[in-house]
Amino acid sequence: MMEGMNRSARAMWMDYLSVIAGPGHHLSQVPETPQAWAFGAGKEMAEELARLVVAGVKRATATSLEGILVDGDPMPQVGVHSVIYDGSRVARCIILTTAVHVAPLDSVSEAFAWQEGEGDRSVEYWLEGHRSFFRAEHETLDLPFSDSIPVIFEEFVVVWPQEIADRR
Repeated sequence: MMEGMNRSARAMWMDYLSVIAGPGHHLSQVPETPQAWAFGAGKEMAEELARLVVAGVKRATATSLEGILVDGDPMPQVGVHSVIYDGSRVARCIILTTAVHVAPLDSVSEAFAWQEGEGDRSVEYWLEGHRSFFRAEHETLDLPFSDSIPVIFEEFVVVWPQEIADRR
């Protein structure tokens, strides 16, 4: 779920802007203010997934399309920045969305499961975990669940802090 930026997210965003909008850069290169959010549901999951991003393992995420429509969250879009929180709502990094597509849950590719970086990174592990996660989310939101629910498959790179940023 999307959240507003807290003090740690604002500080991280300002540090990032001071570099990308510094000497030799134009104001038109400064991106819009990002959303700030945590991966997953709950403190433990947010902590673990943020750790995987910072470690360079996780470079993709999946979201139930119906879930974000019910929650009123914005659709992920290529070129949009997000500040990522850990389980304690401390900003850990800034990501930039590089690819987005919507497809059925059970159409996940081996490459995407690997990029998402969870467990043994296999399609089987990915499907087991995401079926469980999306089933619970859909039950909470009173939405039907099946392997054909539309899922937003999102890929990203880390752009800040510099010491963990992906080379582009």
